[in-house]
Amino acid sequence: MTKATSEVCASFAVPAEAYDRLMGRYLPRLGPAFASAAGVRAGMTALDVGCGPGGLTRELVARVGADSVAAIDPSAPFVQACRARNPGVDARVGRAEQLPFADASFDVTLASLVVGFMSDAEAGIREMARVSKPGGTVAACFWDLHRMPALTTFWEAATQLNPAPGGEMRRRGGAAGELAALLRETGLTDVKESTLTASADYADFADWWEPFTLGVGPAGQYHASLTPADRQALRDRANELLGNPSGPFTLTAHAWCATAHRPQPPRPGWPATARSPRSESATFAPPD
Repeated sequence: MTKATSEVCASFAVPAEAYDRLMGRYLPRLGPAFASAAGVRAGMTALDVGCGPGGLTRELVARVGADSVAAIDPSAPFVQACRARNPGVDARVGRAEQLPFADASFDVTLASLVVGFMSDAEAGIREMARVSKPGGTVAACFWDLHRMPALTTFWEAATQLNPAPGGEMRRRGGAAGELAALLRETGLTDVKESTLTASADYADFADWWEPFTLGVGPAGQYHASLTPADRQALRDRANELLGNPSGPFTLTAHAWCATAHRPQPPRPGWPATARSPRSESATFAPPD
């Protein structure tokens, strides 16, 4: 894991409530849309890769039942929240690049808002394919980083004040065709791309701004790195870009979505990546 990836992972080792206020507020709308795009329905087994505090997990449980859902995330606080919010789900701490599940365990494997934060996206998708049943679905979604106003406003303000702030506006999966190309490159078939829409309501500008001050993700990292004066300047510029809202407002975001199938029958030599050393002893076994 690179230093940059390690720092990003650390930025998500925060209380679940902080993530809820920043990104989790979009999941009640994004989760159902993503699950529908992936074809999740009763009778399936499902894995939520990069589950966070369990926003998508909750939607999967509603569709297939807690005993048929597993979830995994590298953030221990998020996994703890996911377990508490979704009793009965097999929620574990771990990374997409080395999933602790046996081959061909799930009918559908999903990664919501995760691909851009994987240390090795190809390895992560190959692992998702490995644990999917032949013919099973692998699905990923990630914000269209030019049509996600909560993030674009923050980073536009940051860039105007500092032309090279870094950030998350160039993460993999955030542009048209990137998720679909990734699924094809890793040997999956029947690749389809679509767009999803999700909105979030804010009580006022402070309700939008304060989550950025809680240290969540790259934006939270960037805010924490600033001097008090620069933080105030960033806040003021973001407020101007949002139109100086004095009351409630709603922001609508768009996400890229790609779905595909693990080949059936498997191609010679599948899977291409090495089996997880824990896969044999960590079998996911839903009830009959």
